[in-house]
Amino acid sequence: MLYITELMINEQIRDKEIRLIDENGEQLGIVSSREAQKLADERRLDLVKIAPTAKPPVCRIMDYGKYKFDQTKKEKEARKKQKTVDIKELRLSPSIDTHDVQVKVKKAIEFLKNGDRVKVSIRFRGREIGHSKTSAVILENFAKDVEEYGIIDKAPKMEAKTLVMFLAPKN
Repeated sequence: MLYITELMINEQIRDKEIRLIDENGEQLGIVSSREAQKLADERRLDLVKIAPTAKPPVCRIMDYGKYKFDQTKKEKEARKKQKTVDIKELRLSPSIDTHDVQVKVKKAIEFLKNGDRVKVSIRFRGREIGHSKTSAVILENFAKDVEEYGIIDKAPKMEAKTLVMFLAPKN
């Protein structure tokens, strides 16, 4: 899983003239690509085209293997620091008791404190679909109970036989 863009190196560079930068970052001016390749070979380093769209293209003398290693290391560090937001689901029923709702509220607050989104759903079975209005009230009260820690991301909405609401953590 390498995300490094492949750069042109050494003999792959076919341009007549290039702007050359040495390994210390000093500009050596515009030279032919053959001269630049000779300089790189003398220093036992690689010639790498770092800006192919520039006029003339910019090339740098560097240790390409070390450069690729450093880039891979940076990408791994960036991936470690990324925070993935999970969606946690809490299922309720239309005939849920108030204490049971409070237990679910505590769990939702815990999820929201961890920075996760919460999907609260009420699944209707059989004739329970007739009580969808009272279930919407249950979800509204649920949202009021967790409003200190989270906000309604998506309002309660019917999806097939399920009433669904999404909560997002407050920043």
